[in-house]
Amino acid sequence: MGLTFAVGSLDDGEVSLAVCLRNAFSLASNRSAVAMKSLASKKQRINVFVHLAAGHDAHEWNRRWKDKTLVGINDPSPYGYARANLMGCDVRFSSAAAEGFASKAFRLALRVILGFDLIHARRNAKAMLAADVVWTHTESQFLAVSALLKFTRPPSEKRPKIIGQAVWLLDRWRRLPRPHRMLYRWLIREIDLLTVHSPENAKIARELFPNTRVEVVLFGIPNEKRMPIEIRPAHPIRVLSLGNDRHRDWDVAVRALAGRSDVELTIVSSTARPQISPGTRNVRILEVADNLELQRLFEEATLMLVPLKPNKHASGITVLQEAALMGLPIIATDTGGLRAYFDDDAVVYLPPSDPAAIASAVTRVGRQPKLMEELALAAQRRASSAELGCGSYIRRHVDLTKDLLQIAS
Repeated sequence: MGLTFAVGSLDDGEVSLAVCLRNAFSLASNRSAVAMKSLASKKQRINVFVHLAAGHDAHEWNRRWKDKTLVGINDPSPYGYARANLMGCDVRFSSAAAEGFASKAFRLALRVILGFDLIHARRNAKAMLAADVVWTHTESQFLAVSALLKFTRPPSEKRPKIIGQAVWLLDRWRRLPRPHRMLYRWLIREIDLLTVHSPENAKIARELFPNTRVEVVLFGIPNEKRMPIEIRPAHPIRVLSLGNDRHRDWDVAVRALAGRSDVELTIVSSTARPQISPGTRNVRILEVADNLELQRLFEEATLMLVPLKPNKHASGITVLQEAALMGLPIIATDTGGLRAYFDDDAVVYLPPSDPAAIASAVTRVGRQPKLMEELALAAQRRASSAELGCGSYIRRHVDLTKDLLQIAS
């Protein structure tokens, strides 16, 4: 089967982009026939293909989970998607191919140019096209899946549905070069359902793509286990702050707490620059190799601080849920739609870019054991509820899939 494009509805710019992209991509002309799918019976199990980044191979994820080097509260399968096997689905994950230096360099270079990993999607095309539905975790994956379907153009009865999850795309949309925006609009037309983690992101998505269905799916981590709440008033107040997301505001956190004799700030991050706290004795920046190290830091901490730059995608929500399950009171920047997950009873929210507000909140919370306990209890109740957590996150995917495939629940 050759590569074809439906260009009747595209303008000249979009046609040029499509042609350029087609020339960068070669698809084998012969493929194994895809079995006809019938979902008429509600008892039919759903074939789900989960397309993840090449670096999130499911076997490697599980190996790291078993040896506790997958830091944080995680499921044995990537983001818990294998839980759908218990919800009427048969889940298959994308796999990372072995590749030499040259092929890897070419794949990564093309990913930089396009903004998504087209070659990784191509390598998983056979399994992907045999599925009833494709789930993706970020825009990097759903754009690649969409491109693959644009080029292969399988018959409608063989085409899998696509649930594309956007995380950072909408935050940076207006800063993208115009050719990328044009290309991504074209590819998003192929998506059956666009999901986001925040009501704020959903609002932007519906404005940008009015003809695409958009749904909020609250992200969740495994919440079956929670630690007993043990309030730890201390002098100095031990503030723990975690995260690698691009929207962490480490500069503001350090400006708020550096030099204070009554506070110790521990930042655990692979992206925080050591230069933000030169010679500051009460601030340390480190990385942890495994969950035993992270557990020890949680046990020593008085409270969790989640300092954030303004964003729309619920940055920090993983750490908020982890801190809640570990029984720590939480202070966080009020941005990104975090209130859809935790309200004011569970988290002390602060305005963005306000070191004075952080300094004041750390003192107020850290010196009031009763307030610390109230916050920790409320946050833990919410984090361990049926409305949040990994199980709820996957169940929402299954329910949306059934709706797309018109299967009775």
